Amino acid sequence: MAGSTRQLKFARLIQKEISDIFQRDKRGILDNAFITVAEVKVSPDLGVAKIYISMMLAKDKQATLEKINSRKGEIRKALGDKIRKQVRVIPELIFYLDEVEENAQRMDSLIKNLNIPSTAKPDRGEEE
Repeated sequence: MAGSTRQLKFARLIQKEISDIFQRDKRGILDNAFITVAEVKVSPDLGVAKIYISMMLAKDKQATLEKINSRKGEIRKALGDKIRKQVRVIPELIFYLDEVEENAQRMDSLIKNLNIPSTAKPDRGEEE
């Protein structure tokens, strides 16, 4: 992840606090889905935070993402309450599904199911 030290520190702070908000989830946003904040990328002006989340135990990941997006004002307010004294501006939050783990599992299954014929080398006696 490229960026200045300031961006990286701010991204780590947001990742920690959003994770804490999701873990406590007093508002019932997540419907018992286990959500992990995989990565946070912050714009150079610190005004926009792209938050990549992975979901386990979520029946419909897209519906859960839409629910999070529809309530991101509440999430942003909760974030503001937590980091108000540390930052000047609370960034706009944009949530994305992090599909790295799913893609890795799919690649593993594809590799395991490959039918590669063995390349048997002839014996030295047959070459002569």
